[in-house]
Amino acid sequence: MRRGLLLLTVITFVTWVGTRMTAVALPLVALEETGQAWTTGLVGGMAGLPLLTVGWWGRGLRDRLTGGRALAVVMGVNAAGLAVVPVASVMGQVGAVALCVSGLVTGVAGALLGPAERSLVSDLADEHVARGGRTGPARWLAWQDLAHRVSMIFAPPAGAWAVTMWGAGALLWCKTTVVALAATALLAVPAGRATHQEDQGGVQEEATPGRPVSALAVLRSRPQVAAGVLMAGVGGVCWFGFSLGLAVLGVEHDMPGALIAAGMSGYGAASVAASLLVPVVIDRLPRMTAMLSSWVVLGAVFGALPLVTPSLAGIAVVAAVGGAAMPWGIAALNALISEQTHGPDRRAAFTAETVLHSGGTSLGLLAGGALIGWAGSEAVLLTTGLLQIAAAVGGAGWAWKAHHQQAVDTGVRMAVCRAPGGKW
Repeated sequence: MRRGLLLLTVITFVTWVGTRMTAVALPLVALEETGQAWTTGLVGGMAGLPLLTVGWWGRGLRDRLTGGRALAVVMGVNAAGLAVVPVASVMGQVGAVALCVSGLVTGVAGALLGPAERSLVSDLADEHVARGGRTGPARWLAWQDLAHRVSMIFAPPAGAWAVTMWGAGALLWCKTTVVALAATALLAVPAGRATHQEDQGGVQEEATPGRPVSALAVLRSRPQVAAGVLMAGVGGVCWFGFSLGLAVLGVEHDMPGALIAAGMSGYGAASVAASLLVPVVIDRLPRMTAMLSSWVVLGAVFGALPLVTPSLAGIAVVAAVGGAAMPWGIAALNALISEQTHGPDRRAAFTAETVLHSGGTSLGLLAGGALIGWAGSEAVLLTTGLLQIAAAVGGAGWAWKAHHQQAVDTGVRMAVCRAPGGKW
């Protein structure tokens, strides 16, 4: 089991590095081949459509992605989608159609792979612990998140260097090859063992064969997971306040690009540093408290950014506070899902997390420019910060209340069951 977990972590790191490097090359190839700036975002834009709708079309597929072989097939589809653009470039046929096809295919694969990988990590880690291992799902998921965050630091500059040295087309071929090799490596990852376990309410989970699990039903039955997913979703929608808000704020202060660079650098460096510590202590952290604290701190950071503008050092320091807080909330949510769900429910919960957070980020960026143009960057930063704080406080309060009520209801049922003549 440990070998499979290590392999999954390495694959996550390598593929995320390739994805961030490719993000530098794709717009350049599109612009060079088509000569039209509007085509540069087609791949990324089309890739977001499958993600937003995966809860509908992916319900019957996600329950089949329980092992390395199944994930290898999806990763192979991802490689095929990546190959569309460089192949079309060789043929001189790069256009809107090729870019849209590449985006849709890679989007379908990506929407399935993320939740499936986290679910498989949790399954294998559960089995690892059952066999006497000491490292459970929470730590392995935290290591996987660290692999994702480390790629934010050096992959974009490495991509820019590779484009300068090799050219954008060569970098796309390199990414396609790396993903194809990752698909081959996934064949060595074993399948997670299907288990029936008890949730915190003491009710045994049983999946109905042939009937996909509803993500909404899973969240309704687990208020703490639902609250964490809500916080992540609102945070994703509000992210444009940081990225677009700082970019526009820099222009307004005659410092184009400087504020967003300082903010992203501070945020990224601090998040990686915090991610190094998270796996060590994640098993000792109260889940809801960690999620609440992370999103409240990030919301406060959004509101504080205009106060330190236009100081680059101030922007970097304040953003670093948010970056240091964020890994704890994400790790706590992943740990909560791995602890309270199993089997199909687990895959449904991870899918809901991905759709609401990543899909919310896409929707926020889509509408964010217009909102900033209407209300102003400082007002948007303050508003998005307050929204994140409100979602965190409201979600945590509701989850604690619902969890307490569930505990009371369970105690009443147990008392009735134990009473003379009582029935369950």
